[in-house]
Amino acid sequence: MKIAIINGPNLNLLGKREPEVYGNKDFEQYFKELQNNFSEIKFSYYQSNVEGELINKLQEYGFEYNGIIINPGGYTHTSVAIGDAIAAITAPVIEVHISNVAAREEFRKISHVSAKCKGTISGLGLKGYELAIRSFLSS
Repeated sequence: MKIAIINGPNLNLLGKREPEVYGNKDFEQYFKELQNNFSEIKFSYYQSNVEGELINKLQEYGFEYNGIIINPGGYTHTSVAIGDAIAAITAPVIEVHISNVAAREEFRKISHVSAKCKGTISGLGLKGYELAIRSFLSS
């Protein structure tokens, strides 16, 4: 099984950025834990702060992988194009948010991504990525 994880803007700052919201662990460290805990899966990981680069990766992985986990960060609320890219590919996509976006600012309650995804996991911290992986394994 091949699963890609795509993280959007500012997620390169995990472990440094607002630890009260996002925790103290950087994603590269967490990614190594996922690889160790799910050794039967071939993972790819990509992070970018640039919308078009995220779309390029969705298109690259979207016809070859068994699943994609995406945390589009702030683009969740602004990017029709990322939603369109998800709708255009064949791989199922699970949207993950570390924070509970529904409990944050009003503008974060709008998503241009969620309706195009197989499901959404929000507010469970980094554990959301593991839950998304388990969902792909059980389907």
